[in-house]
Amino acid sequence: MVYKFRVILDAEEDVFRDIAILEEDTLEDLHNAIINAFGFDGLEPGSFYTSDDEWSQGDEIPLFDTGDTPGEQKTMADYPLNAILNEDATKIIYVYDFLNMWTFFVELAAIEESESGATYPDLLFAHGEMPASAPENAFSADMDDDIYGEFDDDYDEEDMDMFNDEGFEDIGGYDDHNWN
Repeated sequence: MVYKFRVILDAEEDVFRDIAILEEDTLEDLHNAIINAFGFDGLEPGSFYTSDDEWSQGDEIPLFDTGDTPGEQKTMADYPLNAILNEDATKIIYVYDFLNMWTFFVELAAIEESESGATYPDLLFAHGEMPASAPENAFSADMDDDIYGEFDDDYDEEDMDMFNDEGFEDIGGYDDHNWN
C-alpha cells in the first residue's frame, strides 16, 4: 500500500507538498522525502512528534539516538510508517533544523494501492514558495507569570549604586581609566 501525505509548512502563506511513500518505509524515509520536497540540504537533524487530531505535540521520534545509552532510544529508522500512522491516527508533526525550527504538519490523506512502474517516495504536488527563513512560531510565556520572581520588584536605584564606577575603583587598585 501507498501512504499519501500532505505536508504543510506552519506559515501564514500556503506552502505544502503532497508526497506518496510506501507504508513499510520508515519515518526516516519520510524525513528524507520531506527535506527533498521542500529543497533543504539535509545537513540539519529533525524530529517527528506524535499528534492527536488537534495537532497537540506528543512524543518525540528523533533522527538520531540522543539517549545516554547507545541503542536505548528508538529513532525514525525504527518506525515503519504503518506502525505509527493508519486510518485512525493520521497526524504527526515534523520539525527540521532546531535552530530555525521549520515546523510542518504532516497528515495522512489517503492509503491506496501502489501503481505499477511508480517509484516511491514520489513528490505528487507542490504548492507555494518556501520563505527565505523559517516562519516565527507564536510561542509565548503566560505574561501573568513573573519569570524573575520578586527580583525585579525588590531591585531599586539604591541597590544599583553598588555597581557605579566609584565602587569598582576601590577594588584591587584598578580604576576605570587604566585597564591595560
